[in-house]
Amino acid sequence: MTEKTHQQAYLAASSLPTSHDHHLKRVYEAMQNGRDEITAIEELPHKRHAYEGHPDFQPVDHSQLNTDHSEQDDVNSHHHHDEDSHPHPDSIPSTFLPGGRKSLPGISMRAFCLGLALGLTSSLSLFLTVHTALWRAPAFIALLSLFHFLEFWTTAQCNTSQANTSAYLLTSNGSAYNIAHSAAMLEFLISHYFGLSFVNAWVPQRYKYVPLAIGVLLLLVGQTTRSLAMAQAGTNFNHHVQTKHATGHELVTDGIYAWLRHPSYFGFFWWGLGTQLLLGNSVCFMGYTLVLWRFFKGRIRLEEKFLVAFFGKEYKDYRSKTWTGIPFIP
Repeated sequence: MTEKTHQQAYLAASSLPTSHDHHLKRVYEAMQNGRDEITAIEELPHKRHAYEGHPDFQPVDHSQLNTDHSEQDDVNSHHHHDEDSHPHPDSIPSTFLPGGRKSLPGISMRAFCLGLALGLTSSLSLFLTVHTALWRAPAFIALLSLFHFLEFWTTAQCNTSQANTSAYLLTSNGSAYNIAHSAAMLEFLISHYFGLSFVNAWVPQRYKYVPLAIGVLLLLVGQTTRSLAMAQAGTNFNHHVQTKHATGHELVTDGIYAWLRHPSYFGFFWWGLGTQLLLGNSVCFMGYTLVLWRFFKGRIRLEEKFLVAFFGKEYKDYRSKTWTGIPFIP
C-alpha cells in the first residue's frame, strides 16, 4: 500500500460529515494494518459508500495487495523450508557421531595426526640426511604414516561404504603389529648407538648402499601394488576375511589380479621387508620375514577356503593361473 493512497483516504475522511468519521477511521487504520481488516470492512457495503462518493477518492488496487501478500507468503514459506532443510541432530545416524564406526571427528583427527607426523618426520629425515644415519628413524615413521593414511584414503575413494575409523589399520592389526614396529625402531637405535651395524658386517664397504637401494625399491613396489590392488578390487576388497558371500561380491581376475592372486598381501609382505632394509636391521629383517610369511600363509588358506565355496570351479581355474607373490606360498 503506497503512501499516496493513505493520504487520499485521510483527505476523504477529513472532508466527510462527522457521522462517517468513525467508519473512515477504521478504513484508514485497516489500510495501514493489512488486508484482513480491509476485507472485514468490505463485507459491510453501507460503510464503504461513505468514502467512495468523495470526489478525491481513488479505489485501492487490491491486486497489488494480493501480490504483496503472495510475495510475503513465499518468503515465509522459503524461510520455513530453509529451517527444515537443516537436519535435527537427532536425525544424524549414530555411526557418524563421536564414538561411532564412521565418527567424523575420529576420522578427521586421525588424518590430522598422520599428516602432522608425515610432515614433521619427513622434514627431520631430510635435515638429518647430510649429518647422520639417524635420518632412517624418522623416515621409517614417515613411511608408516603414509601407509596408514593410504589405507583409509584408498578405501574411502574406491570402497566408500567401508571407510570407517578402523580402515586406517592403526589399532586393528593387533598388539603384535605394534610390537614389531617398536622392536624395529629399538634395534636401529641400539645398533646406531653402539656402532653395531649388522648389515655392514655382512656387506662389503663398497656395496654398503645396496641394501638401502633394494629396501627403497621394495617399499615403492610394495606400497604401489597394495594401493593398486585395493583400488582395482573396489567394493570387493575388505580388510577382514569374508565368511559369507555378500550381495554383489565378484571374483576380480583382471588388471593386477590377472598376475597376482593376492596382490594386497604381496604388497604388504615386501613393503614390510623394505622397511627393515631401510633401517639396516638384520634381526628384525629375519623376524619380519618369518612372522609375515606365517601370517599370510594362514590368511591365504582361510580366505581361499571361502573363495572356493563362493565361486567353485571359477576360482580353482583362476588359482591355477596365478601366484601369491610370496615365496613358498603357491
